Amino acid sequence: MPVSMVPNMKKRISESTIHRLSLYFRALSLLEKENYDTVSSKELARREKLTPAQVRKDLSFFGSFGTRGLGYPVIELKDKISQILGIDRTWRVALIGVGNIGSALVSYKEFQKQGFQIVKLFDNDQRKIGSNHKGIIISDIKDLEKEIKDDNIEIVVIAVPATVAQYIVDDVLKAGVKAVLNFAPVNLKVPPDVYLRNENMSMELEYLSFALVNNHSPKKVK
Repeated sequence: MPVSMVPNMKKRISESTIHRLSLYFRALSLLEKENYDTVSSKELARREKLTPAQVRKDLSFFGSFGTRGLGYPVIELKDKISQILGIDRTWRVALIGVGNIGSALVSYKEFQKQGFQIVKLFDNDQRKIGSNHKGIIISDIKDLEKEIKDDNIEIVVIAVPATVAQYIVDDVLKAGVKAVLNFAPVNLKVPPDVYLRNENMSMELEYLSFALVNNHSPKKVK
């Protein structure tokens, strides 16, 4: 049975379901490398510590996949999940703040493999502006709005101090960007039509320290 996609993709899908789609994509990528042609929901569930019913439910949001009794075609399902996640294309990304975190993000090769191409870097440090960092010239943050527009930037990653993060995101939004990944340890205010994700490493470490101190049982993501 060929994979069929649900015509209306605007239905409300939970964040946990989207997160699990990313897990399935990575599992299927490994299965492809291991030369699997098909995989059952049971095997996918085992690899991600889920239930087969959960796997089938997640996939059912997006269409009819596989053949009963034979499982899912690995490459075909991986490609379809890639389309659903939007990583079957290239996204133009700008990174603001070329400090320790920003520099590490530029060096992270998985971004480009997944279609996230960092094409612009910005900073306010005069010693960095104009220099070549990993093949990308660092631009002056003063030119942020104009250069983001001129380079058709679709996603912005913010890795600046908390004290200036809101000012930065305000300029980013003026440039028409609708997707922001924030590494600054602060809650940013954005309009409802802007997609904002926060990555607070300090809070994640605090969770781990709490768990260790309090012998807290881990809760699996469902």
